[in-house]
Amino acid sequence: MSFPIEQGLFKYDMTDHYAILGIPINADSRYIRQRYLKIAYILHPDTFKGKTEKEKQLATKILSKLVNPAYEVLSKDRYRDEYKLVLSQMGRNLADELRSITIATDEAQKLLQTSQDRELTYHQLLTPLVSKQYDNLDNVLTTIAQISELNLIYLMLSQGEQVKEKARPKPTPEPKAATRTTSSSTQQAIKKEDHKSAVKTALERAQEDIERNNLSQAIIELRETLKEDPNNSTCHGLLGLAYLKQEQLTMAKIHINKARKVNPQDPIVIKAKLALDKVLPDSDSQKPSDKKQGSGFFGLFGRKK
Repeated sequence: MSFPIEQGLFKYDMTDHYAILGIPINADSRYIRQRYLKIAYILHPDTFKGKTEKEKQLATKILSKLVNPAYEVLSKDRYRDEYKLVLSQMGRNLADELRSITIATDEAQKLLQTSQDRELTYHQLLTPLVSKQYDNLDNVLTTIAQISELNLIYLMLSQGEQVKEKARPKPTPEPKAATRTTSSSTQQAIKKEDHKSAVKTALERAQEDIERNNLSQAIIELRETLKEDPNNSTCHGLLGLAYLKQEQLTMAKIHINKARKVNPQDPIVIKAKLALDKVLPDSDSQKPSDKKQGSGFFGLFGRKK
């Protein structure tokens, strides 16, 4: 990544697109577009109000390397849903670290300590950070880091509650005959094996589709499989490979990094990482997305005269 940020989600090798755009994690597509247009107008070279050439170059770099890639992911429902799925899984995986995590910002500390409406507190803490986010280019990365740490705590708290809810003991049923208990256990074991077999079959089909270059079909198959098994390293690895072939580098990186977190020794994961490194030798870098910046952008704002 061209801009090193080491707080919040960035600390876990995850680019926080929500923090870059300064929007809450539950923002809808309309709000995302409005926020992007506002930031893009501030940073675009034809509308940027900075006085020096150095400032103008920095604004253009922030737009092309951070803001545009973030909007690319969050503006499309399909990509946004997949990205949120990865974030939710990360929140669940990190929930147990809440007591030991080091928090650098006051906003995140306040959210962690709140005992009232967490959703309301999250938005109240986010608002002042967002309002000044792109006022001073020298402070942009610091503000993004602050927002990302707030997002991290929000995810850890939210997903941790869901994990606890699922882990709560259910009412103990009345004792049943031994034969029925055995039968129930057997049925559960069969269902579990059937589930594993179904996932394995789906992954094999998707792998064949990727080899045949039926990428859209493979992506559909893999996304459905992730709904059933969101922590499957092979599935994330294959999805990363499919996105690489489609030249969707941002989505490829998200899934390949997730696969490596789950199981870096998975052969598919190793293959996917090697493929990603060939395209992005610096796997922390963002894909440039300013190829169309000159024409399409000013269909929205108009060109300076």
